[in-house]
Amino acid sequence: MHKIRTTFTVSDFIVDELNSVSQELNEKKSHIVEKALSMYFDHIDEKLSDQRLKNLDDKKEKLIPADEVFKELGL
Repeated sequence: MHKIRTTFTVSDFIVDELNSVSQELNEKKSHIVEKALSMYFDHIDEKLSDQRLKNLDDKKEKLIPADEVFKELGL
């Protein structure tokens, strides 16, 4: 996996907490942030799935059968 350097802004409380955890665990801050974001994205994926299922139940969205999609794409 290719690593990309990026910049973002967070509160001083988060930076202090990150520094503290990094020092105590003797882990790089970038590693801690990457693991935390990965866990958060897993959580968000679950919430999105739940929301999509609810939208289907509430008839706000509908399923399109795969054969219709394939036909439209010429597959």
